[in-house]
Amino acid sequence: MIMLSILAMTVLVFLSRYLFLEPSLPLRLNPAAQRLLSYSSPAVLTAIWAPIVFMPEKELWIAPTNPYLIGAVIAAVIAWKTKNVLLTTIVSMLIFLTLKLI
Repeated sequence: MIMLSILAMTVLVFLSRYLFLEPSLPLRLNPAAQRLLSYSSPAVLTAIWAPIVFMPEKELWIAPTNPYLIGAVIAAVIAWKTKNVLLTTIVSMLIFLTLKLI
């Protein structure tokens, strides 16, 4: 049953991507739908990182001793200033690792 569920989800994800990415298919979204979908990536990413950064111990932890929060703030500043994904990832991971080991 689990394998059937995995295969069904695979087919569903593939078809949903294929229908919108295949240039030879006549399926196009109107501008309003495209504008609406442009907010989905930031919303999903925020839903992933916000609980990790602000609630790593299952309760709200907004303090200068929170290594997740410090790492996220530093990563945001580096990303904003350099616009370099690799540099941002490596530096923020090193800072976070250093803070966790201290």
